[in-house]
Amino acid sequence: MTMAFEYAPAPESRAVVDIAPSYGLFIDGEFREGSDGKVFKTVSPSTEEVLSEVAQASAEDVDAAVKAARKAFEKWSALPGAERAKYLFRIARIIQERSRELAVLETLDNGKPIKETRDADLPLVAAHFFYYAGWADKLDHAGFGPNPKALGVAGQVIPWNFPLLMLAWKIAPALAAGNTVVLKPAETTPLSALFFADICRQAGLPKGVVNILTGDGSTGAALVAHDGIDKVAFTGSTGVGKEIARTLAGTDKKLTLELGGKGANIVFDDAPIDQAVEGIITGIFFNQGQVCCAGSRLLVQESVQDELLDALKRRMSTLRVGDPLDKNTDVGAINSAEQLARIKALADSGEAEGAERWAPACELPGNGYWFAPTLFTNVTQAHRIAREEIFGPVLSVLTFRTPGEAVAKANNSQYGLSAGIWTEKGSRMLAVAGKLRAGVVWANTFNKFDPTSPFGGFKESGFGREGGRHGLEAYLAGAAEPSNERSEREGERDR
Repeated sequence: MTMAFEYAPAPESRAVVDIAPSYGLFIDGEFREGSDGKVFKTVSPSTEEVLSEVAQASAEDVDAAVKAARKAFEKWSALPGAERAKYLFRIARIIQERSRELAVLETLDNGKPIKETRDADLPLVAAHFFYYAGWADKLDHAGFGPNPKALGVAGQVIPWNFPLLMLAWKIAPALAAGNTVVLKPAETTPLSALFFADICRQAGLPKGVVNILTGDGSTGAALVAHDGIDKVAFTGSTGVGKEIARTLAGTDKKLTLELGGKGANIVFDDAPIDQAVEGIITGIFFNQGQVCCAGSRLLVQESVQDELLDALKRRMSTLRVGDPLDKNTDVGAINSAEQLARIKALADSGEAEGAERWAPACELPGNGYWFAPTLFTNVTQAHRIAREEIFGPVLSVLTFRTPGEAVAKANNSQYGLSAGIWTEKGSRMLAVAGKLRAGVVWANTFNKFDPTSPFGGFKESGFGREGGRHGLEAYLAGAAEPSNERSEREGERDR
């Protein structure tokens, strides 16, 4: 009898990060307490340990931050682009120098595995600041007209699934274009944004250029509605995105929205099975499936369904679920009790509606918020698990017979953010990609990101683009307002 090798524990040390017992708001270059003294606790999802106490920003605090950003805008926007670039380069280098500290912090506050924060999130965060630093003195050549100007003050609201990366997506292009920023991180993951505030001070960034307001949804709503904001950027749920759009209707504020998704991952019968399986795993179990562009719908050609599912189940059985600070961990903790309850409810609905549920045998930790990697077969397009964004490690498997049927099923969604295609035929790849109503289409890979490449969706996945040259557009005066219809045309060109 052969003995299976077991992975020995390989914990990352927490000693590299020093979390203070409490944090204030970062306004006009300084940390201060909230005006009304209200605070909330941020908890580590893997242990339910309280990490710190954080100030809850009030409407008064929002007003103070917006005024600080407005005051700083005059000098910041007047700086030559090459001077702004120096600050962005400096921030990028400090992020690289402190990357291990920030990776551990993000894993503690978010619950995702250390190998993801260390090897994916942090390198991309630094890369975005490096990339937009390069654009700061070349805005005349960005294709948005001669001598483009900054808009003013940007109000930015980011989610909890990629706290530091979403911050970089928002702040880097805004500063490169000459805007100042008031950013609100998610209530459950405020710490990396507060550490970024310290990085801004370390880089010598002028006071008021970046302001960080922690708080719940009421803080975000006050920021979005503030009269002193010229531009709103939001990444999060479609429901909140719709509320923001209603709030801004009739105003002259620019708006970009990156919302939910229900990405289709399409596997044709000529696809390399082992490679496709790895892409499926990455597409749905990376960051516990808490990814807006996750490949949460697997569309597999009928003739290879059994072979693919057998290989996929074998691969899922090797996934290691547990302590996210362990370098061997593949699947970490769900971000919050609220999110875990939503995942459980939707998974239960899949069983209740007749889909067949399967998960590998794995022992989940006793404390924290955990959900085993799960797939459903015998799924129809009417099932909730095939229609609604679960935002968790749950994969719905559907089948198709022809490319036309695959496209029809992939497009049968209220969302339009991402998709994947697996085939050895380049002609099929291009033909199918051109028909998919998704802003981002990956071919023989999934969840690959680069700061030079635009990202965004249409339909109920939002509008506008982040990343690449396109990401500057929403932060420059005179550039056309992105629309859902126009985003569809952009998506065609991007593919």
